[in-house]
Amino acid sequence: MSVAETLGTEAGRDFIRDIVAADLAARRYAKIMTRFPPEPNGYLHIGHAKSICLNFGIAQEFGGRCHLRFDDTNPTKEEQEYIDAIKEDVRWLGFDWGEHLYHASDYFEQLFAWAEHLTRAGLAYVDDQSQDEIRARRGTLTEPGQDSPYRNRTVAENLDLFGRMRAGEFPNGARVLRAKIDMAAGNINLRDPVLYRILHASHPRTGTRWSIYPSYDFAHGQSDAIESITHSLCTLEFEDHRPLYDWFLDHLPVPSRPRQYEFARLNLAYTVLSKRVLTELVRGRHVGGWDDPRMPTLAGLRRRGVPPAAIRDFVRRIGIAKANSLVDLGMFEHSVREVLNKSAQRRMAVLRPLKVVIENYPEGATEELDAVNHPEDPAAGTRRIRFGREIYVERDDFMEVPPKKFFRLSPGREVRLRYAYLVTCREVVKNATGEVVELRCTYDPATRGGNAPDGRKVQATLHWVAAADAVPAQVRIYNQLFTRAEPNAANFAADLNPNSLEVLQDCKLEPALARTNSQDAVQFERQGYFCRDKDSAPGAPVFNRTVGLRDSWAKVSGGGG
Repeated sequence: MSVAETLGTEAGRDFIRDIVAADLAARRYAKIMTRFPPEPNGYLHIGHAKSICLNFGIAQEFGGRCHLRFDDTNPTKEEQEYIDAIKEDVRWLGFDWGEHLYHASDYFEQLFAWAEHLTRAGLAYVDDQSQDEIRARRGTLTEPGQDSPYRNRTVAENLDLFGRMRAGEFPNGARVLRAKIDMAAGNINLRDPVLYRILHASHPRTGTRWSIYPSYDFAHGQSDAIESITHSLCTLEFEDHRPLYDWFLDHLPVPSRPRQYEFARLNLAYTVLSKRVLTELVRGRHVGGWDDPRMPTLAGLRRRGVPPAAIRDFVRRIGIAKANSLVDLGMFEHSVREVLNKSAQRRMAVLRPLKVVIENYPEGATEELDAVNHPEDPAAGTRRIRFGREIYVERDDFMEVPPKKFFRLSPGREVRLRYAYLVTCREVVKNATGEVVELRCTYDPATRGGNAPDGRKVQATLHWVAAADAVPAQVRIYNQLFTRAEPNAANFAADLNPNSLEVLQDCKLEPALARTNSQDAVQFERQGYFCRDKDSAPGAPVFNRTVGLRDSWAKVSGGGG
């Protein structure tokens, strides 16, 4: 599915698009300009995908332009690895910023000059208090803050100290530059926020050129103004920051006047989208890395086999709202199945193999059968699969003493083997401990293709793999990373699912799965959708389960699946 198909092209389907359409109709802007402004202090997750699709989508729909800008104002947490990963993820999701790649660090000189402008105007001052002292005097929601004892320094003294801060004369934490707004403001963000702090750290782009760095709040809006952004789209946690965003624009000679609008962030059940928690998951080795398929990062979802079209479709389905809500994980999985059902070719794989010997099939003989690559796409063609005397079936497809309504293999019961024959279980072979290790069956040679000439019906069709050319593989079954729909971010380890990963060894795959190194998702018939993992080696493929076949959301929503 194309980007246009999954994003949709109709204007006015949410309040932000209504605003953009109205602004264009009123000729407030000649061209719509948006931006996606990640901080390069971690990998992007599915919550970021919502912002990416919104910002790039609006630019596409309204004939505008979207920038990719790294708000790289904290060198202690930023790494080139994150910058590279973010670029890769945005491209993978289907978007291109063209030549419009920017960094807040591109504007450090201008931001410093504007900070001096505020200082000369008596609207900023250098504060010698520690971070803890500043926090203690900030006040609460019900009590006003207290003025800093350094708030009334002269303009000349403030300019001198600020220049010396830049020159690197003072150690980390010794001084900060604060805006002089109102320590009694009802909005705590307006209580003399910090504009610059001393930070002797190497920056990924500017090296050690700077000893002071702007705060996110100070850099963000001014960067928007420099780039002529018209609509600065943020999640709801920035709503209380909007008065500060506007205060800076009101008091600085910025070249343009962007407007900030807030929308609900994505909250997905059984998932944590806090970058702090995701970082701790990686550093604490609770997962195998940022691209662990259990992670909600775009890198993890890509490795799991989730197609970008499914993420775009999911974002379209949940829409853009003004109130936060928790999205059912089944809704996301439904979008994944919808896309993969149309694109994934079908293959047979036995994950928990049980050997079957067809006693009346000639020893040493084999034959080839035609198997459909995609039942809804004739253009996908067919493939040849081998059938012989010994095959593997799924262990769960056999029960020695079956309950009522169990229609698969059991002693004396006949079933259909997909694309092959009708077979009947005649004998159960067990080992010394009583475990079933082999089934002895017979087949009806007249039922090639799976239909009986006499018209008799069977109630189950099983997938299988021929023992003669079965490819051994490791298959990783991924489940929810957390046991609670809303994990406790403060103590996330307590909610980790101990069964989030099940590794199956010596699974049996049909040879077609080993003939290609493609990482495109495939459907293991009756099992789910899977993709080849990067840990695969020649002769030792590894597959990850993307999602199972069962779709509970389709039943809830009344859709198909």
